[in-house]
Amino acid sequence: MQVKFEDITMAYGEKNVLQNINFVIPEHSLVSILGPSGCGKSTTLMLISGLTTPSEGKIYFGEKEVTKADAVKRKVGMVFQNYALYPHLSVLENIMFPLKMAKMSKNERITRAMDLAKLVKIQDHVDKKPKQLSGGQQQRVAIARALAKEPSILLMDEPLSNLDARLRIEMREEIRRIQQETNVTTVFVTHDQEEALSISDQVMVLNDGAIQQISEPQPLYERPVNLFVAKFLGTPIINTFSVDEQQVNWSNLSSALSFNPTFHSIGVRAENFKEAASESQAFISGQIRHIERVGKDVSIKIKCGMKEVIATSLSGNYKEGDNVHLTADVQDILHFDKQGNTMVLEEAVVG
Repeated sequence: MQVKFEDITMAYGEKNVLQNINFVIPEHSLVSILGPSGCGKSTTLMLISGLTTPSEGKIYFGEKEVTKADAVKRKVGMVFQNYALYPHLSVLENIMFPLKMAKMSKNERITRAMDLAKLVKIQDHVDKKPKQLSGGQQQRVAIARALAKEPSILLMDEPLSNLDARLRIEMREEIRRIQQETNVTTVFVTHDQEEALSISDQVMVLNDGAIQQISEPQPLYERPVNLFVAKFLGTPIINTFSVDEQQVNWSNLSSALSFNPTFHSIGVRAENFKEAASESQAFISGQIRHIERVGKDVSIKIKCGMKEVIATSLSGNYKEGDNVHLTADVQDILHFDKQGNTMVLEEAVVG
């Protein structure tokens, strides 16, 4: 089922939580809504579910307007952060509960619930109570229960937040598998960029109630539309330099880029820095302050005058205290205007 928001505003008192937003979630896709706390992610989910009605605008499921339709009529499944399982019921009974409310026969309920238990790989635990399950297993039960009534749309609100790091990775892969097998349109709310970028067909970035960008994950990371998106995505955070920073040797930024005062700042991701042959050829130089090694990942923090930059792809055998000279290819440099919007500069085109 396709979901469309048309000029949606959501206000609580005088505060606009969402401000005139428009988007389309394609049928059969998995779309993540990503952004910092308080940006409007969960409010968007509540509007899709029908648990909240917008102050202005229209919501469509396919060609049908559902702006004022109640939650039951929207045929939406929901999975929450806290699982919300019934503690006195078994796994199978939890999955069957929505079917019981729908007056489905007992035999049909059992068959449907067992099929879903197999889909989410919880079939060996159907006689257990929720307290006997791990967090990941409880979340699988919650997903199965949400799918029981064959919803047109599945909504997931921070479903992995209560799980440990390794289990989060396993469960996000499972959520993607389940979505692809069921083909149900899924909206996944998270503040975790790694979750969003790893499983989504598209990612919607929200901030202060406004859509910053909607894109497939890789273009979103490589071609952010503004400085907020560039900074919000990526670990470590993108290195930024304003045009008035004296420690930057702008003339060495690239032989293909002549300095253009129309841009206000640039961004270079940590993995895009590379060693320059000498200080005279460097974009920026400094002294290594700290080297952090986590498994195969190495982050080097470099003190450049009053500024600190981070590089993650340097091949030299460096140690703390060493001087290092950095440059970057022009195609790996993002340019921003004074308002923080990404610019495409003709000067940056090689040739």
